[in-house]
Amino acid sequence: MVKDIKIENVVASATLKSKLPLDKIVSRIPGTEYEPEQFPGLVYRIKEPKAASLIFSSGKIVCTGARSPELARTAVNKIINSLKKAKISVKGKPTIRIENIVASAKLDSMLKLNEIAFTLPNTEYEPEQFPGLVYRIKDPKVAFLLFGSGKIVCTGGRSVKDVEKAIKKLEKELKDIGAVTSRKS
Repeated sequence: MVKDIKIENVVASATLKSKLPLDKIVSRIPGTEYEPEQFPGLVYRIKEPKAASLIFSSGKIVCTGARSPELARTAVNKIINSLKKAKISVKGKPTIRIENIVASAKLDSMLKLNEIAFTLPNTEYEPEQFPGLVYRIKDPKVAFLLFGSGKIVCTGGRSVKDVEKAIKKLEKELKDIGAVTSRKS
């Protein structure tokens, strides 16, 4: 049984219909960092909701660090409003798209990673290099990191429903192949 599905990070993107003058943005908006010799994008961190974004001169914004899709959308809108307040031309209302949700959860049982690696397709497990097993599924398209302790990380979902559906599917598959073992008390 899965316990406590927790959203760890949401990545969202938006594309503005205008080119952005990054040098002007960095001089007008406090808390921005821009070092074009090292990276072509401007970094903008906001405190509420806590998130960081990369802003590119093409008008593309990538926001990361939010703890829910709603907070990611709020963060992108707040960034766009900051640009407007700094008198940076922003045309139209961009579509905000959720690109990736990373979630963690805990199974109330231990996992037999060797058994999973030999039984389920689309797995990668090299315990000498990394203690987790990577397992990919196609519907919804996500990747899991599974650990012997029962801890799981799910990445690639584009909605909370995707994450929940994937974790339920994983749980059923693990039970079907008998790869779970009860915890010793």
